[in-house]
Amino acid sequence: MNVQTPPEKLTAKDFATDQEVRWCPGCGDYAILKAVQRTLADMQVDPEQTVFVSGIGCAARFPYYMETYGFHTIHGRSPTIATGVKLANPDLDVWVVGGDGDMLSIGGNHTMHALRRNVDMQILLFNNEIYGLTKGQYSPTSQTGTRSPSTPYGSVDRPVSAAQFALGAGGRFIARSADILQKHLPVVLQRAYENKGASFVEIFQNCIVYNDGVFKHFTEKGAQADMQIHVEHGKPLIFGAESSKGLRMKQGLLELEVVTIGEDGVTEADILLHDETNRPLAMLLAAMQPPAFPVALGVLYCAPAPTYDGAVHDQINTIKSEKGDGDFDKLLHRGHTWEV
Repeated sequence: MNVQTPPEKLTAKDFATDQEVRWCPGCGDYAILKAVQRTLADMQVDPEQTVFVSGIGCAARFPYYMETYGFHTIHGRSPTIATGVKLANPDLDVWVVGGDGDMLSIGGNHTMHALRRNVDMQILLFNNEIYGLTKGQYSPTSQTGTRSPSTPYGSVDRPVSAAQFALGAGGRFIARSADILQKHLPVVLQRAYENKGASFVEIFQNCIVYNDGVFKHFTEKGAQADMQIHVEHGKPLIFGAESSKGLRMKQGLLELEVVTIGEDGVTEADILLHDETNRPLAMLLAAMQPPAFPVALGVLYCAPAPTYDGAVHDQINTIKSEKGDGDFDKLLHRGHTWEV
């Protein structure tokens, strides 16, 4: 009699390779790596059906450290190569990993097309507002005034908001978290994984060497309560050390304002409820900046739609049912041919 033994439950260690993790000591990428490995283990994802695709930059070393399939590709093109992977094998779980420079500068157009097409994959953008691998030049997300080797007197650029960019590109799932939020980040990653379509997750990540503390105004423990708002669908947009602050829409305007519950007649009933299917609200939340507003974290927008890869394969199957399987040899020899 055969006795079937259930497979052993995967742990985070099962997703870690034997490669030495080579980031600067204290880099936020270590925390993100651990969060991803733990999340995949918690979901019991099959490593043999998982692939990580990266471009160029510090974050691009990610596939070396994941005990899954992986591709370390070229600068900015990881979303495009990942699209090819998903089209070639739609059963794979595809993850894209890149930095703010890689995916919003040279790769901005590729990120945009992956989002607007709604390719079924998870796109993780590590945002440290700097080019780390090439020694600290300012990036598309660097704040105005950032001093760097390429802007010694301060950047005069206006930074791009990664979340607003993703929303503007037609993304159907937009979320945010931070490297140090080790309870929050896995929840966001799991939501991204469960979404059918392109899931865009901006992860605020600290570069301890070239841009240390750039997010401390909302990530330090003493600032988190008042400078972060963790949004959850259907729940009031409340924050603050005593949960006494909230967001509401200004009367007659498509504009948010911060109010204090218990002051000026404000009650919890006046606080806006988060609706993650509301794109205009998501855009307003993504635009909030300290000190006037807290930084919105969590799933800002989620409105699933048909996927590009699904549509492509549906079309292929329809044509095959009408015309039968193609003949590659006939395709090569049809029309004008010649011998050499």
